[in-house]
Amino acid sequence: MTSPRTAVTTSLLAALTAVLVLTVRKDDYFADPAGLFWWYAASWALFAAAVHALRAVPARHVAPLVLAGAVAVAATGLVAAPRTSTDSFRYAWDGRVQAAGVSPYDHAPSAPALAGLRDDWLFPRGAAACAGPDRVALAEGVCTRINRPGVHTVYPPVAEGHFLLVHALSPSHVRHKALQTGGALLSVATAGALLLVLRRRGDPRNAAYWAWCPAVPVEAVNNAHVDVLAVLLSVAALGVVARHKVTGGALFGLAVATKMLPAVLLPGALSGVRRGRDVVRVLLPAAAVVVLVYLPYVLWSRSSVFGYLGGYAAEEGYEDATAGGRYALLRLLLPDAWALALVVAGMAGVVAYVVRRGDPDRPWSGALLVTGTAFLLLTPGYSWYALLLIALVALDGRWEWLGVAVAGAAVYVAARPFGGATGTVAYALAGAAVLAGGAVRRRRAAAGGPRVRVTTGA
Repeated sequence: MTSPRTAVTTSLLAALTAVLVLTVRKDDYFADPAGLFWWYAASWALFAAAVHALRAVPARHVAPLVLAGAVAVAATGLVAAPRTSTDSFRYAWDGRVQAAGVSPYDHAPSAPALAGLRDDWLFPRGAAACAGPDRVALAEGVCTRINRPGVHTVYPPVAEGHFLLVHALSPSHVRHKALQTGGALLSVATAGALLLVLRRRGDPRNAAYWAWCPAVPVEAVNNAHVDVLAVLLSVAALGVVARHKVTGGALFGLAVATKMLPAVLLPGALSGVRRGRDVVRVLLPAAAVVVLVYLPYVLWSRSSVFGYLGGYAAEEGYEDATAGGRYALLRLLLPDAWALALVVAGMAGVVAYVVRRGDPDRPWSGALLVTGTAFLLLTPGYSWYALLLIALVALDGRWEWLGVAVAGAAVYVAARPFGGATGTVAYALAGAAVLAGGAVRRRRAAAGGPRVRVTTGA
């Protein structure tokens, strides 16, 4: 018999799913971003209520409910074509190019050498088909859905292998749905991996922070960002590295070779490590795997396998603090020219703290501190980057760090209607939430309340 508390949680989860369907179906990123933002806000509010209600659900119902919710929430991302990102069109193109026997690193999508691979889906023709706001003109009457069509791909080799596999397994007529379906499967698999880890070393209820989070169906499924594959590999790596360092290191290598961001997890993997050979047993397999998966593409390609990576970093303002919205919190207090140096110094301090003082049995705790600090210092403008952070919150349970994910979504969706200061305000509020959460946890620990891990820098 279903308990009343389980019924309440299920009802909230059903409401969240319904709102997510309406949110994903709204095609208002360009037409009404302010309205879309409020739908996002409603989704996050229901998510918070559902996760809170889950705390009262009997233990025997938790894992089935989390997994059922993961499936339902992920499925909402499948109800419409990609709404707020065009990255998946580049993924589809890279898969097609590889299937044709061409390295994805050798030519930009606009290159005449690849004109024979174009179709009306990725390269629409005619004034009506090219009228959309997410189209890029290539020639008279010809455009493309692929962003930055004049530059080479930026994605690492494991991601490229994923694009090729999805292309090979999918009928041609499914178009964007193939990558979205892959994203849904990977997001549910990540929820399962989190439950496996937390069943042994944590609270399985925390898996809902990932499984039911609105960012997952939006970014991992609807927009089909390959970050979800990197997240799955990262969760697997963090789950085994404490006891199997070589295996964990190899999984970290695969995660880094999917999307570079998981490199920030390595200090967490070395939490509390005192012996040099243990450091080598993690870092050497990680580096070896990265080299090994890059090698076939190096031999296959005539151009650099790093593609547009350097140009992307410059475009996003990471090399010049005055060029964009990066380092927003630091720039509030200090001259722009100091920002990059302070980021390096701050991250070095946090990494040193985690390596010296971190819990080797809970590598995700240090990884969350390093990753969350990096987000607060760099203030990225793309909301899908936070998928990794959300998974770390699920492993560690420090829910206040989810504010950083909310800030990323606010920057990406709400900056245009609400003004350029949106990102600064959003990240400032997220930072304040982290500080407040750390203070509350310390106070409870000092008062002899429930055992709380105090590992934040707050």
